Amino acid sequence: MPKAYWIVRVSVRDNARYPEYLAAAKPAFERFGANFIVRGGAYAVMEGEARDRNVVVEFADRATAQACYDSAEYRAAKTIRQKYADADFIIIEGAS
Repeated sequence: MPKAYWIVRVSVRDNARYPEYLAAAKPAFERFGANFIVRGGAYAVMEGEARDRNVVVEFADRATAQACYDSAEYRAAKTIRQKYADADFIIIEGAS
């Protein structure tokens, strides 16, 4: 079964408050074995549009990635994130 990934592009509107989301999401990340492959960092836009932050999170499989997103812990964190940032968010299976 292939691994799965959250691919998230984020534009933070309130940098001072955004860490509240990260702290709230941490229990979900720990519970579901999230492995951050990309978390911010320098980037170059080669084509299309970009957001301020790019994040890639690896999970054991698609069911685990979805379960993390649907969990009570992450739903609470997502509510906080949506107050302080805009995001494009997908869950995708990796190559077999």
